[in-house]
Amino acid sequence: MSYPQRRDLNEHELNPSEERRLWERKGAGDERAREELVRHYLPFAEAMAKRYRTAREPHEDLEQVASMGLIKAVDRFEPDRGVPFKGFAGPTILGELKRHFRDRVWTVRVPRSVQEGIAEVETATADLESELQRTPSIREIAEHIGKSETDVLEVMEANLNRRPVSMDRTMRTDEDDSVPASERIGTEDQSFELVEGRLTIEQELPHLDDRERRVIKLRFADDMTQSQIAAEIGCSQMQVSRILRGALAKLRERV
Repeated sequence: MSYPQRRDLNEHELNPSEERRLWERKGAGDERAREELVRHYLPFAEAMAKRYRTAREPHEDLEQVASMGLIKAVDRFEPDRGVPFKGFAGPTILGELKRHFRDRVWTVRVPRSVQEGIAEVETATADLESELQRTPSIREIAEHIGKSETDVLEVMEANLNRRPVSMDRTMRTDEDDSVPASERIGTEDQSFELVEGRLTIEQELPHLDDRERRVIKLRFADDMTQSQIAAEIGCSQMQVSRILRGALAKLRERV
């Protein structure tokens, strides 16, 4: 299959009446009118391809994919519906570009069932965008493909996460400086200090008497209130409070 060639910038551009006649001829089966329409809108498809240009994917390949989407849009377009051609063709071309990246540019390999789900949701989204002239809702996509909204959301989440973000990419800070993403990911885990403190206390617990150790365990390991501890060991809540204060004072002194 040959791809459409770029229109010479000096060529005569179509006015609305000429374009309308071309659509009428194309509808009657005129192949030359079809080709002229494709050439006329080729810069529009190429502009969409530029939005998806990456270092890993040659721009020429993306232009070919966008051109194929344009051809499909020209073949499916119905002027009598009153929708501007670019509004109809945009989602079709975008769908072809997304499918290209889905099938060719996978960083993270996912199960085939997930790939098929992503393809199904993307196709439904493109079809609904053409029909509704807006971005469809999750509910509308789910109804279109006969699945639950949860299934659609899971597929969309998988689609977002299939290409990890480079840790070397730069990010803007609040001070408008660019820093690598790796420098902004992760925070100091405050639990390390808790672990160290717990180990230290466990080393000192043998220096308490049996009753003090039991009260410490019931209060901080079993998370019991002083009243519950009092009922457990058979004393008053005030006595439990005194035992806790004394035990903690001993531990602080030793630590």
